[in-house]
Amino acid sequence: MLKKIHNLLNKLNLPNWLVILLFFCLILRIPSFFEPYSYGDEMIYLTLGQGLRQGVPLYSGLHDNKPPVLYLTAALAGSLVWFKILLAISSLISIVIFAKIVKIIFENKPRAQKISVILFALLTTLPLLEGNTANAENFMMVFSLGGIYILLSKKLNIRNLLSAGLLFGISSLTKVPAIFDLPVVILFWIITTGFNKDNLIKIIKNSFYVAIGFLIPIVLSLAWYGASGHSGDYIKAAFMQNVGYVSSWRPSDVQKSFLVRNAPLLIRFLIASFGIIITFVFRKKLSKPFILASVWLMLSLFAVTLSERPYPHYLLQSVGPIVILLGILLTQKTVEQSLVVIPLLFAFFIPVYYKFWYYPTSLYYLRFMKYAAGVSSKEKYLSGFNKYTQRDYQIADFLISSSYKKDKVFVWGPDSPTVYALARRIPPIKYVADYHVFDYSSKGEVVKMLSANKPRFIIITPEAKPFLEITSLLRQNYLLVNRIDDAEIWSLIH
Repeated sequence: MLKKIHNLLNKLNLPNWLVILLFFCLILRIPSFFEPYSYGDEMIYLTLGQGLRQGVPLYSGLHDNKPPVLYLTAALAGSLVWFKILLAISSLISIVIFAKIVKIIFENKPRAQKISVILFALLTTLPLLEGNTANAENFMMVFSLGGIYILLSKKLNIRNLLSAGLLFGISSLTKVPAIFDLPVVILFWIITTGFNKDNLIKIIKNSFYVAIGFLIPIVLSLAWYGASGHSGDYIKAAFMQNVGYVSSWRPSDVQKSFLVRNAPLLIRFLIASFGIIITFVFRKKLSKPFILASVWLMLSLFAVTLSERPYPHYLLQSVGPIVILLGILLTQKTVEQSLVVIPLLFAFFIPVYYKFWYYPTSLYYLRFMKYAAGVSSKEKYLSGFNKYTQRDYQIADFLISSSYKKDKVFVWGPDSPTVYALARRIPPIKYVADYHVFDYSSKGEVVKMLSANKPRFIIITPEAKPFLEITSLLRQNYLLVNRIDDAEIWSLIH
């Protein structure tokens, strides 16, 4: 086994320091393999993945507002621990690809390479920016980096251009903002290549093939859902609802005109465009690493702030260019060492201005070590993630022992996806989280759907928002059979 691993490492041509770094990152991920079912987004993905395993179609049968790759990954995983294992594999591959990218741009500068890669590995692994969670940004990274690497390192023939575009397409089918990774190298070509007719024609031709490759997986996905009769639901949920997501962190602005409501977005677009134009104007005085990182940063920060939501995993999309710029700052004793402060100020201004959250890293590992050493009980460990986690496990245990896998259940409360994922039961309606109901449907519509397709159990958690509309359905068709920490479990009367 060790010999096979050694041979694989030789084929990959990985330096010893990188192998050690990968091993260290794998160790840092060990606590994530023992995380409980608790993180809301992961629970939604696993619930939809479970639905796929049961033959329920995405979007029309079970709903969320992301493209399909993440749910397919969750379906492949089948459980949280395997979801985390797939995340670890994806992360390690991303680190390797990024190391190959910086080796190209920091040619003969091993110190800059090491600093950039080490920072990238840590920032995409540690809980600080949710590197430990199976979010779309963590998975789309490997595809976007793969596309960038091909365009920077490979011969630009049709096959490689299509392959790069294909990877960008898959990345965008993981999460839509990944589309802003696609123009990075194209703009880099425009800025760094001699500005003449022949070069422009070559760039346009190469960009055309990249665009074709990008469209292939998207068109195939549209054809698949079209053939199955669900194209409308797919387009609406995976793409159109993401338009409404833009600037959605300011719900008070909903009634304002499009221009007024999206003025901050337009301003950010102009700032990003201005930054890229300035880079182009001064291109002859700037190094290629500086140009690539600056363009990449402007595009990624625009993507990160599309919704203005302060979720730390959004920032993962900007980690690549940030650490390249930090590599320049910490290793190069040139004028660029001073100039690099300008784009870095933008990079650090964004999370401060939009008040991005962060997760304490030391507490995360300390909690795991106490649990692993037997100092903390399982109950205390579970409650450290969410005060309702232990109760959710108990509800799931009840459902597993009291129903068949094919039975439908409905959970009303903010932790509903957790119960679905834990019990491996799905609801009879397509909405798996309460905010889905508030954003895309109504409680009245939900009651109609539940009345038409009654679930085996209905669970109402005490922290759930009031749902008076369901009272009549419960009284006429259900019997209260259990209470778990004040969560009501109603069973269908046969």
